[in-house]
Amino acid sequence: MRVLLISPPFYRIIGFYNRYFPFGIALLGTLLKERGHTVLVYDADVTEHPTNIDYAKLPDKYPAYLQSFREKGHPLWQEVESVITGFQPELVGISAFTTFVASAFHVAAISKRVAPRCPVVLGGPHATVKAAEALAICPDIDFAVRGEGEETLQELMQTLGRGEGDFTAIQGLSYRADGEVRNNAPRARCADLDQLPFPDRSILLNERKYTSEDMGMIMTSRGCPYNCTYCATDTKRVSYRSPDSVIREMSAVRERYGTTQFTFKDDSFTMNRKRVVELCDRIISGRHHFHWECNTRVNLIDEELLRKMKRAGCNFIKVGIESGSERILRSMRKGITLDQVRRAAILLRNSGIHWTGYFLMGIPGETREDVEQTVAFMREVQPDLALMGVYEPFPGTAMFENGVQRGLVRPDMTLENFFTILPNHYYKADPAVQTDAVAPADFHALEREVKEVFHAHNKKLGNALRMARARAAVYLSEPRSLFTDALKYLQYRRAT
Repeated sequence: MRVLLISPPFYRIIGFYNRYFPFGIALLGTLLKERGHTVLVYDADVTEHPTNIDYAKLPDKYPAYLQSFREKGHPLWQEVESVITGFQPELVGISAFTTFVASAFHVAAISKRVAPRCPVVLGGPHATVKAAEALAICPDIDFAVRGEGEETLQELMQTLGRGEGDFTAIQGLSYRADGEVRNNAPRARCADLDQLPFPDRSILLNERKYTSEDMGMIMTSRGCPYNCTYCATDTKRVSYRSPDSVIREMSAVRERYGTTQFTFKDDSFTMNRKRVVELCDRIISGRHHFHWECNTRVNLIDEELLRKMKRAGCNFIKVGIESGSERILRSMRKGITLDQVRRAAILLRNSGIHWTGYFLMGIPGETREDVEQTVAFMREVQPDLALMGVYEPFPGTAMFENGVQRGLVRPDMTLENFFTILPNHYYKADPAVQTDAVAPADFHALEREVKEVFHAHNKKLGNALRMARARAAVYLSEPRSLFTDALKYLQYRRAT
């Protein structure tokens, strides 16, 4: 079968920088290619010349995103139609994230218009938690894959290829039958990640549009055992790849693309300390000279581990701090304390590894005083980069359900809602109301004040120089990236 897997456009429509190749659908495409299918992965969101870099300003561009759906001659949507028409797929798979699920629905509509008999499959985080809703409201979607899709999609294609119409035995699949949505039993997680192939990046349309760093995204584990109420990670059991497997993929990517800077996109990379030490030792002893970044938690690092990681090439670490209010951290079930953050900040600063702190405001029950404590705490711990987000209610999270109980969140959306409501207001009962503890006008003023503080912190020359120092090896291997980074910094400084 001819299979077209699509990552729908979002950031590209509104001119924002979007990093990395679409790992999830590239892995699915690799498995299908190994089984004899003709596969193309079309990342419609890859941005070559972005004009915006300050993601705190992202919601300001959302009206332009919604407007794109109403422009008949919009060049990007014409491109999507052209790719589908030219490839002539026998199955289209679309990745869906809640923030830009409208794009996924629009791509599905385009596909059905140009190839009416071609099945359309929705996958990704939104499909996992809202499969029934998506199938109920969007007639252009035929199937939804919930959770890990490697085996589910293969079994679906086998069934379709045999011309059969009975899908009841395919675990993890949702579909329509007899006028109603059927949700089959969930599928068990992949226990041995080493059995999966490396994503074949060569099946990407416009493969050469990606930088070497874009190609350096690596997943070394799946799952997270923590219970943060804002997170929709749907498995508490963590599966790991072996250090051998990780190093072989990094070596293969470097050989093909010249990649020296990699990104480990695990939820919490240092969850298994012993495994991280083993991986670092292998990198050091093998003299691989990789450079890499990772996400982790403040309670999962220590001085000795950071020293080892830096020797193995770690130059960036990102941690979730979320709030400077102990009360809010407890309500989030974050599982950390402010003292642990303080300790981690000292360790990270002393390690010489550039570190980013993620913060969140506007959650249900949060007061102005809580937000002010967060700002004060950011100034105290002084991350090299501090990023502030405003809470958006994502289905599948405990905080979403709490919002429904508080009357702040609606449990469902219509198709029209997704195309008329700004993405940062999806599932809000009243788009004007962010939290029940601060009046709407007061919250929006507070949001502007907080973002200005964070923006001023990040554009300090000292912070920019620390980032440049952390990326020095990248600049030596790929001098063009120095110019690109300098341009991004100037764009960020000009943002108001």
